Amino acid sequence: MNTEKTTGSTEQLSDPDYSPPLGQAVPLGLQHVLAMFISNVTPAIIIGGAAGFAFGSADEIFLIQMSMLFAGVATLFQTIGFGPVGARLPVMQGTSFAFVPVMIPIAKTAGMGALFGGILVGGIFHAFLGTIIGKIRHWFPPLVSGLIILAIGIYLIPIGIKYAAGGAADFQMKNPEWGGMSKWGLALIVIIVSLALKFWAKGLLSSAAVLVGMIVAYIIAMFMGAVNFSGVEKAAWFALPEPFKYGFDLNAAAIISICLISIVSAIETVGDISGIAKGGAGREATDNEIQGGTYADGLGSAVAGIFGGLPNTSFSQNVGLVSMTGVMSRYVVTIGAIFLIICGLIPKIGAIVSSMPISVLGGGVIVMFGMVASAGINMLSDVKWNRRNMMIFAVSLSIGFGLQKVPGAVQHLDGTVQLLMTSGLLPVAVIAVVLNLVLPEEQQ
Repeated sequence: MNTEKTTGSTEQLSDPDYSPPLGQAVPLGLQHVLAMFISNVTPAIIIGGAAGFAFGSADEIFLIQMSMLFAGVATLFQTIGFGPVGARLPVMQGTSFAFVPVMIPIAKTAGMGALFGGILVGGIFHAFLGTIIGKIRHWFPPLVSGLIILAIGIYLIPIGIKYAAGGAADFQMKNPEWGGMSKWGLALIVIIVSLALKFWAKGLLSSAAVLVGMIVAYIIAMFMGAVNFSGVEKAAWFALPEPFKYGFDLNAAAIISICLISIVSAIETVGDISGIAKGGAGREATDNEIQGGTYADGLGSAVAGIFGGLPNTSFSQNVGLVSMTGVMSRYVVTIGAIFLIICGLIPKIGAIVSSMPISVLGGGVIVMFGMVASAGINMLSDVKWNRRNMMIFAVSLSIGFGLQKVPGAVQHLDGTVQLLMTSGLLPVAVIAVVLNLVLPEEQQ
């Protein structure tokens, strides 16, 4: 679908409170959902795998279901808002990749109860950041932000490769077919179709290129007999969320990890809100919009943590859609949010996603994780590469990923500190922020 800027006058298009006719608003809302759908559910699949949930299991379907449901709820916090909560702009929320590198070790070692306890506390902390967000923005110049985003991509890319080869679990990697062309063939179909649509298609086909590529590979996998629909048959047509399904534990490592990454996520949301205001209305975002957007970011994550959802953040690809369509209406994104909530209440939809062969998912996440890394590099292109900045980059990346690759190097530290130090992303972020604040700028 190639959306033309014909839904209203120029003044109406730049007004967040403008409501286009329903026949135009619904397709625009669905376009927002399709652009973020796979990115939204993928973290749930990865964390479910880290927790030991079988691919296609009821637990994994539940996590996918909650990802859709609470992405929709968090989006309503942004678009409709209440009191000081919400930017009241067309901000699409979704499950954040930024938290995945720290959630994987938590799910593996501390358990899902500790993970969701950390998400709840981290969400409350994230909401609190709304009161001080303006005062800490200078902590994250392009050097620090770009380095952190690059680190997220670097951490996640090997997971995409394992998925494309047949799975990241030990039993999957021991399968004789792991790494064979029957697996890689499906992943390559996703990559090839995604590239073709991104560069030679327009409108919705281009913005949802990865999703369409995965659908094509999924259909081919069905003809190959590689899709198991038993989970779809067993799944219910309707189910309400269950609070604290996996328990609730207050684990220091989980809370510290998620709170620290919340700062990064909050800064990302500030950037997205600023981008929407600039791209959709040609103005700067107001202090109330930035503050309310940060409140909604954190509150959405906290509520999700109660019911088994993962941390939410604003989705940058949807910021691009606002600029592309020229439609600033928050009611358009509200329609997308309602659609996500409906999907989240229907387990069969989660089961269909979960029935996707893991190699198909692998092809999609290779593209997505690579794009995360390239976004970080794009931000770093604005950095002046003098000796100071090169040293910050070198020390942060070397220590962060060095300890992740050689966790035994800190085996004599306390267990909580070990988990934090070997997470990969956290040391990179903390060292980069501290060095950037402490080291003097080079004289010109």
